[in-house]
Amino acid sequence: MTKNEKIAKENFLKKEMFLSEYATKSSEAVRLKEEDEKEDIRTPFFRDIDRIIHSLSYTRYMDKTQVFTHNQNDHVSKRITHVQMVSKIARTIGRGLNLNEDLIEAIALGHDIGHTPLGHMGESLLNEISLQELNEYFAHNIQSVRHLNFVEKNGKGLNLCIQVLDGIMCHNGEILRPIYEPQKKDVHEVVLEYEMAYKDLKKANQNRPMTLEGCVVRISDVIGYIGRDIEDAIMIGKIKREEIPKNIVSVLGCTNKDIINTIILDIINHSMGKPYIKLSEDVYQALFDLKEFNYEHIYRYSMTEKEKDHYKKGMNKIYKRYLEDINQENHESVIYRFIEEQDSSYLESTSPQRIVIDFIAGMTDEMFLREISL
Repeated sequence: MTKNEKIAKENFLKKEMFLSEYATKSSEAVRLKEEDEKEDIRTPFFRDIDRIIHSLSYTRYMDKTQVFTHNQNDHVSKRITHVQMVSKIARTIGRGLNLNEDLIEAIALGHDIGHTPLGHMGESLLNEISLQELNEYFAHNIQSVRHLNFVEKNGKGLNLCIQVLDGIMCHNGEILRPIYEPQKKDVHEVVLEYEMAYKDLKKANQNRPMTLEGCVVRISDVIGYIGRDIEDAIMIGKIKREEIPKNIVSVLGCTNKDIINTIILDIINHSMGKPYIKLSEDVYQALFDLKEFNYEHIYRYSMTEKEKDHYKKGMNKIYKRYLEDINQENHESVIYRFIEEQDSSYLESTSPQRIVIDFIAGMTDEMFLREISL
């Protein structure tokens, strides 16, 4: 490393001198394969950001459903919009609380890599297939870890820091809490939680991040979708702004801007200098009620029953087709483009059923819709 490169590396580290006592320092970063790393000017978590945004999976965010599938309005959110919002919200909270923004950004940008086409509907369908075929659960947060660690880079994985993988694994924004407190873990415990998630998803959903930065991303996932989903639903005529209950509006506001601002400031006011992330009682209750409102008026009606039935039949059809193509070694099949690019370490450790699930989970909406129409 040249003299100027060493100075640059020192510049990367300078801001860590002023981080909160509860922040995660770069010196704490741990990878599963330390021997594969070569030192450069970047800090470990900053390097993970680069690895994630340069991955092929990250590129596919741009054509994956957030809530509304196959919608003609170009302004309705896609998965990439949500991920960027979560990153910005989480970094705002992180900077306000003097936490490690590089770790926050890496977790935020990678947290939905494992999301399927069709959003949560696609996730539910792949879960049914996985339980039937492998007796294992499928969840997008667990698939995100799997994809980044075992599927990306042609099956070699990106070798991300364990703190990043743990934050991604424990990001579940479907479960809201008034307080988010990190749980100390070592590498073995993180790996064990990941492996057990395939067998006991209910228990896995209760897992807490090992870092305060992971806790910030977890609550930011909720903040990132709750108000924007309302704006999208209003834009396409699913609901009217006046329908949002007054008890929620009086606390959080009724626009995405107001909702984000209110919750961020509430978190900062109740978490400053603390080893946890906390919401006030009023804001927590209003956010809980808003989440319930969204489920009852938006998410439940994001697809028609006819669409759900069509997609379910399509998902099962392509799963069976790809599995048969593998068993019959049909090299003309689209799944063989994926298989032939994978490293032997991936192919030797992965069943045909899991290969198909990995492949489908990584699809964009456009590819999925094209494939089920064949």
